[in-house]
Amino acid sequence: MAALFVDERDHDLPGVLIPRPEVHLVVRFGPSARRGLDAHAFGGRQRVHRKLIRSGQRTVTARLHLGSHEAVLGVPVSEIAGGPVALGELWGDAATQRLFDRLGDTRDTADAAAILESAIAERLALADGRRSPAQLALVAAARLTSAHVNAVAVDIGVSERHLRRVFRETIGVSPKAFARLARFHHALRAATEDEHAPWASIAAEAGYYDQAHLISEFRAFTGMTPQGFLGELRAAPLLG
Repeated sequence: MAALFVDERDHDLPGVLIPRPEVHLVVRFGPSARRGLDAHAFGGRQRVHRKLIRSGQRTVTARLHLGSHEAVLGVPVSEIAGGPVALGELWGDAATQRLFDRLGDTRDTADAAAILESAIAERLALADGRRSPAQLALVAAARLTSAHVNAVAVDIGVSERHLRRVFRETIGVSPKAFARLARFHHALRAATEDEHAPWASIAAEAGYYDQAHLISEFRAFTGMTPQGFLGELRAAPLLG
């Protein structure tokens, strides 16, 4: 897993999901979940998702590594684009019920997170040797954080068309969309770490043409200015 989050609410509170290319697996306990416990997979997102989380809900969210979704969930990323998709539709009823039986025995969210992490590790172990991620796309993803799509394609020795096809199959978004998300996260991380950093400097460091380009991209992803979105994040906790 790339990351694991737990969330517990004792009152209604809005939450924010930042756009990311990675697949998420979410387990919910509480009144919002069917029969008090459910689990869903969500494909990558290219816009901020906002949701009111109800009092009494507990959530465990696993963000999967790029390229690991098929090993963990058993389907191509195209089948869970956007989501949500109930876990039972991906793992089958028997495997899902085994997970729910284990989760149902605990009322501690940290223990539930450990159970979900273990279940994901088991899926990866079973898939080892039978499925392997498209290494070309993963190599390209690492380079797209600081280079343009055409330059990356030339650098790794493939056509841009071939890179786009493999990238969509493995990552779930186009290389261009992934590069945009990478710049957005770079800028957001820099602004969060130093609230007094000039936006023009952040834009240059993250690879935008200028500050106006950064503002335009933030509006496209979040519907808000960069400063407005930072204010929202201070008030609404991240959900994954």
